[in-house]
Amino acid sequence: MRQCNNLKNMTIKEVQNEIIEEFSMFEEWMDKYEYIIELGNNLEPYDEKNKTKSNLIQGCQSRVWLNGELQNGKIIFTADSDAVITKGIIALLIKVLSNREPKEVMNADLFFIEKVGLKENLSPTRANGLVSMIKNIKTYGIAFNSMLK
Repeated sequence: MRQCNNLKNMTIKEVQNEIIEEFSMFEEWMDKYEYIIELGNNLEPYDEKNKTKSNLIQGCQSRVWLNGELQNGKIIFTADSDAVITKGIIALLIKVLSNREPKEVMNADLFFIEKVGLKENLSPTRANGLVSMIKNIKTYGIAFNSMLK
């Protein structure tokens, strides 16, 4: 697996292709879940001051906090969750979409979700939560993009 600082030099498409490749190494979904949990455990620590109601993603079964900050024209996302699989899912999204320009975030085609079979291997409530996470991330992209105009 590549280190996160190398992700900055990769396109959104390249990062997604890398995720698809990583998932293809596992035959069983239990192994894929373990990998997702590992990604969540490797998330940057989330500042407790950001665990606010406004950063809480609505529509998730578990509690998920997401924060986005604009730094040098790029959005840096941080997140946390009280559930290990959910934390791993948000970590996957951050891996793809953090440190990107707002326009890239709002227009991103997240094809890796379908390619790795993520949505159909989640419970319906977790799948709904995934949709909510994506919606929140893209909302940051829209908001920061309008600020830059």
